[in-house]
Amino acid sequence: MKGGEYERVLRYLDRDGDGKISASELRNGIGMLGGEVGVREVEMAIEGLDSDGDGFLCLEDLMKMMEGVEEEEKVKDLREAFDLYDTERCGFITPKALKRMLKKLGDFTSMDQCRAMIARFDLNGDGMLSFEEFRVMMN
Repeated sequence: MKGGEYERVLRYLDRDGDGKISASELRNGIGMLGGEVGVREVEMAIEGLDSDGDGFLCLEDLMKMMEGVEEEEKVKDLREAFDLYDTERCGFITPKALKRMLKKLGDFTSMDQCRAMIARFDLNGDGMLSFEEFRVMMN
């Protein structure tokens, strides 16, 4: 999201127009989006994000919150992609698993080519890609 988009979200959630989001405004906004969250959960979220200690979220706090949600979504999507390649369900992408997945996609890569592809991002040199190494590769 860009700065202007965050400002629009702030204005949308800020029902009383004071430039800040209260716990009830945040809870109502989540409800309008179809989500459910308890009062205490919202209060705890605001406590954790409130940079100036006034009990409200300012624009910068909202940006941190939204970026955190976006990052969680990215990690979730990456995990799903990683799991597609982890065909052996060992928690790693092995050259054999990579070859198998690429073959399903119509790419007939040799085992040596798969090893070389993995070696490029294999930070610990074990010949496999962990999820963290996969994240580095995808960024």
